[in-house]
Amino acid sequence: MKILYLGDFDPRQTSRHVGEALQRLGHTLEVRDPAAELGMKTQSRWLGALHYRSGYRLLQPRVLRWVRSLDLAAIRPDVVWVDGGDLLGRAALRVLKRAGAPVVLRSNDDPTGPRDARRFATLRRALPEYDLVAVHARERVPQAEYRAFGVERVLPIVMGYDEVHHRPFETRDAIDPALRSQVAFVGTWIPGDARDDFVCRLLELGVPVTVWGNNWHKAPRWAEVKPHWRGPALSGRDYVGALQGAELVLGLLSHGNRDGHTQRSNEVPYCGGLLCAERSGEHLSMFRDGEEAVFWTDADDCAAQCKRLLADDALRARIRAAGMRRVRANRVGNEDVARLILETLADAGKPAPSPFEPRLPAAAASH
Repeated sequence: MKILYLGDFDPRQTSRHVGEALQRLGHTLEVRDPAAELGMKTQSRWLGALHYRSGYRLLQPRVLRWVRSLDLAAIRPDVVWVDGGDLLGRAALRVLKRAGAPVVLRSNDDPTGPRDARRFATLRRALPEYDLVAVHARERVPQAEYRAFGVERVLPIVMGYDEVHHRPFETRDAIDPALRSQVAFVGTWIPGDARDDFVCRLLELGVPVTVWGNNWHKAPRWAEVKPHWRGPALSGRDYVGALQGAELVLGLLSHGNRDGHTQRSNEVPYCGGLLCAERSGEHLSMFRDGEEAVFWTDADDCAAQCKRLLADDALRARIRAAGMRRVRANRVGNEDVARLILETLADAGKPAPSPFEPRLPAAAASH
């Protein structure tokens, strides 16, 4: 199958990983990176903030000219795959549909949610133009919310791992000592999520937390976090090394983004880390609590779980091994998700699953 793939193809991005997964499945990709070709990656920080806060509305005349410049007749795609979709407005989607191929959107974000509403203004108006919208599954998002934006077919998808990019090191001894830690949190500081308060509470309770990620210098309690911050966002083998090289890895949810699980929920156990994450219905459907991962309700509970795990090498080893087996059995890698999206798109006569019933792995069925 020939796929016109519109998405960020930076090697560090999940969209690149998904595109490569499609190629591993045997599909041919014609890759066009809208942000790069429109000069978004080299623009000033001020201009980037303006477009972000205006929902890319001011950019739409340029986007439309760019889409019209694509030689769709020569490309002749079987599918048009839009990954992210922030920049593409309704008029641009209508031009893409002239190729005569179905158009699918895959998004790891929450475009209909309240947290980043301004950012997704253009995308939300364009949603009815897609033949299928595949979005991060959220158990608390009602079906009516999608219908209100004119979406006919929604496929809730699990945020998974990449079979190649997140493969574990042969042994944990092969990991750079600079990437090893006892309790790791690998993630961005997000305004409103009080992640610095959470980390500081763990530190107060004696949990040896190490932090990697961007924007922590903006946190109100940066002075307290700074001694435990080891650097900005990780990518590639360093990212895998930090997850696999920690005795356990914290999984914090973004409530502003209505998360019930995140990308790391599956990446951590896939690459050989021990997931110690916030308890949610989605997490409990993915892993057996205390056997394949460990879940907590608040910072104090998290601290108690961390101390218990750090004191028991054998228990950590059992949970780590069981988590690795479970995440592979759940089949939520990029190749699995890409295959599901294309199968659902091809089966146009069958309605996509309801957003009330996300396609989460049925690990809990055997509890």
